[in-house]
Amino acid sequence: MKTKKSDFILSHFILVFFIVLISLFIQSLLIENFDIHNIINTFVLNIIIALFFLSIYKVFSKSLFTNIFETEKNLDNKIKKTLHELNTPVATILLNTNMLKKTTIDEKSLNKLSRIEQSCAKLLELYDDMEYSIKKEIEKIDTTTFSLKKTILEVKDNYNDLLNKSNLSFYIDIDEKITIKTDKKGFIQAISNLVSNAIKYNKPSGFIKIYFKNNTLYIEDNGVGIDPKNLFLVFDSFYQENIQNRGFGLGLSMVKDFCDNNKISININSKEQKYTIVSLDIQNIMV
Repeated sequence: MKTKKSDFILSHFILVFFIVLISLFIQSLLIENFDIHNIINTFVLNIIIALFFLSIYKVFSKSLFTNIFETEKNLDNKIKKTLHELNTPVATILLNTNMLKKTTIDEKSLNKLSRIEQSCAKLLELYDDMEYSIKKEIEKIDTTTFSLKKTILEVKDNYNDLLNKSNLSFYIDIDEKITIKTDKKGFIQAISNLVSNAIKYNKPSGFIKIYFKNNTLYIEDNGVGIDPKNLFLVFDSFYQENIQNRGFGLGLSMVKDFCDNNKISININSKEQKYTIVSLDIQNIMV
């Protein structure tokens, strides 16, 4: 990935630069101790020393850089190729499932076909997410202007079945005139993760509220809450307060990354067995 490669080279260049400076300083002290006061000779000697250090570093680092970036390039190509190949069989399964549904009358069989369709839709969603993540690493993601409320409603619609099964109430209180400008795909992923957590850690017949006040978007639920001692850990990658829950503990870490990249301040206020309120200060992306 181009950005990581550039950062890697830049960081090593800075490191070498400081090493050379320190070496020049030490050599200058040695020269002084040997009573060499000719400024021109001292300068030339220091340049020679610097070039020597740079040459040595180049010789030893060339093979290291080549191996690292060649491995990264191969891995990147492998992931993109695998994703492309994954999309084709899923589309084939969906096509054949639709054909079978047209000729199937049995209700149980139709339900099975519907579950296959839902699973394929989930796979395609994961495909889109992975493609987006790769694209985000390789190139700059374009920003768009969109309605905050409509986008929240889109997220909510994706969870309607789960909300109904969990018997949860969902409330949205956002002015339709509010618009924001950012990476829409990333914003939807962030809100989806927060809504998913609010559902996963809620109580039977609980509620989820999403509302906007003073340039801040709030996602509130009356679920099991978070242990206060863990509030500083929830944004860490792979952290899970309850290891029995499914997943890898990446949700809130991804939310935090999106917020940091878009200068959105995120805070969590929670009380065990009472509530959790996640607040996002989105004034920097408001239009």
